[in-house]
Amino acid sequence: MMLRDLGAAECAGRLRDGRLRLRTGPFVMQLQSPVAEVAAGVSLLYADYPVPEPAEFADFSLQVMRSGGLRRWIKPQARFFYDGQPVFEPMALDHAYPLLEWSMNWCVASQAHQYLLLHAAVIERNGLAVILPAPPGSGKSTLCAGLIHAGWRLVSDEMALVERDGSGRIWPLCRPVSLKNRSIDVMRAWAPQAVFNRVTVNTTKGNVTHMQAPAAHVARMHEPAVARWVVFPRWQQGSAPVLSPRSRAASVIELARNAFNYAQLGEQGFHRLVDLVRGCDCHDFRYASLDDAVKVFDRLAAEAA
Repeated sequence: MMLRDLGAAECAGRLRDGRLRLRTGPFVMQLQSPVAEVAAGVSLLYADYPVPEPAEFADFSLQVMRSGGLRRWIKPQARFFYDGQPVFEPMALDHAYPLLEWSMNWCVASQAHQYLLLHAAVIERNGLAVILPAPPGSGKSTLCAGLIHAGWRLVSDEMALVERDGSGRIWPLCRPVSLKNRSIDVMRAWAPQAVFNRVTVNTTKGNVTHMQAPAAHVARMHEPAVARWVVFPRWQQGSAPVLSPRSRAASVIELARNAFNYAQLGEQGFHRLVDLVRGCDCHDFRYASLDDAVKVFDRLAAEAA
């Protein structure tokens, strides 16, 4: 059963009671929230996702709840709980939906150590993956969102789940794409057919929204891809598209900085990172327009075919 088969009212009811489970890539999330904006966002953005039965095992149990006390009436807030324990500081109630998405990311980043976890977007074509690691503000999510509406498959917008067997396989964490500030208008113009959630203003990351993952990509979220390229993107106003080689050694160091659990994995984390990069061509990429970026990435795919 897919979430859209439940209907909005049943989805909201299961969310309110903590009976809603969603499969997102290799994980089942048990979600609970009485907040109407959360129900509306989940119903819109996860319509094409499988819904396990309420009794099925869930990897993560998380709640986005209203704060109690006087806060119920004065500046109401939302708070994230994991297994019943509070995590993060409370946020304005209007920020509840992005808080849910950030909470889901936190669950994976802090718990899923069966993978080497890199803070990076991942896209795929012909079974080969491009890893796009970058700090916030680099244009990573905009580039990822643009490419998945130009023939590339979304593997993940936020996190690369790298298999720890040295194979270079990356498992999809195919969820809505997070967009911020100017990226929102850029993507609305680039992909007018895409589905966007309402914009939440003045969060800690500015104005944010989430773009629905294409249904065909969600249907393939059980298919891994093999890492073939590591590309460090940087959006720069007015820049021509420049794809320049980057050494594997420098790439390993930068990827380690972008890994959530590199330290926890110890020596094995180092070897898995080296194995991953050894099988990839590594580049820096500077760009100003998505049209230029699509041509560059399509050329990469054609040369590998």
